[in-house]
Amino acid sequence: MKTIDEAKYADLVVQWLQEKVGGAKAKGVVLGLSGGLDSAVMAVLAKRAFPMDTLGLIMPCHSQGEDAEHALELARQFQIKTKTVDLTPVYDLLAHTLEEAAETKGTQLDVALGNIKSRLRMNTLYYFAAAYNYLVVGATNKSELMTGYFTKHGDSGVDLLPIAQLVKAEVRQLAEYLQVPSMIIQKPPSAGFWPGQTDEDEMGVTYEELDSYLRDGDGSQDTVRTIIDLQTRTEHKRAFPMMPEFPLPYIKS
Repeated sequence: MKTIDEAKYADLVVQWLQEKVGGAKAKGVVLGLSGGLDSAVMAVLAKRAFPMDTLGLIMPCHSQGEDAEHALELARQFQIKTKTVDLTPVYDLLAHTLEEAAETKGTQLDVALGNIKSRLRMNTLYYFAAAYNYLVVGATNKSELMTGYFTKHGDSGVDLLPIAQLVKAEVRQLAEYLQVPSMIIQKPPSAGFWPGQTDEDEMGVTYEELDSYLRDGDGSQDTVRTIIDLQTRTEHKRAFPMMPEFPLPYIKS
C-alpha cells in the first residue's frame, strides 16, 4: 500500500490554495471549524497558505459541547482567527416552520433535519466570504466524496475541496504530521447531526474497509456491494443537476 509524503503533499496543497484564491482575486479563505479531523487538517493547511487571511467559523446548532471546545483548542494552538455564530435559534424556527407546513411533526426525519444544519452553515460561510472577499474551503475527503456521505448544497457547497484526493486514513496520517491535537484525531468521525451519530453507523461500512476498497480495490463481497450501492445511489450528488439532452422540437417554417 502506497504512503503519501505528508510534507510534500502539505506544500502542494498550500501552493494550490494560493493559486486558486489568487486566480479568483480573493484575499483568503473561510471554512467551518467543526472540531472534527477533516476540518482541523483543512484549517491548518489554510493557515499555512494565508497566515493573516484564514477565518474559521464555529457554528453550533444543537451540537455537542466538546466539538466547539476542540475547535477552539485547535484555533488556539495554530493561532487561527475564529468567529462563533450560533445557528440554533435559526434552525429551531426553520425546522418548526417546515414541520408545521409539511405536517410531519413526530415523523422520523433526522437526516433531513440534519441536512438543514449543514445548509445553514453553508449560507453562513458564504455570507462571511462575501464580507471579506474570501473563498469558501470545504473539508470533504475522498472516502466521503465517493460514497456521497455529505450534504448536497451543504458541506459540498464550497469553492474549493483541497483534500478530496485523500481517503480518511490519509487525512489522519496528514493530521499526525501537522500535529493536530490527539483528542481530535482519536474521536469517532461524526457529522454531528444528532447525539451519538457516527459516520460509520450511517454508511454501514467502516472507514478502514472503505479506504481499502477505494485505494486498492480490496474488500469482502458484502463490503464491496455496500460501497457500490452507496456510490450508485449518490451519483447525483457529484454532478450538476440533470438537464434534458433531447433536441428541441422546432417547427419547420
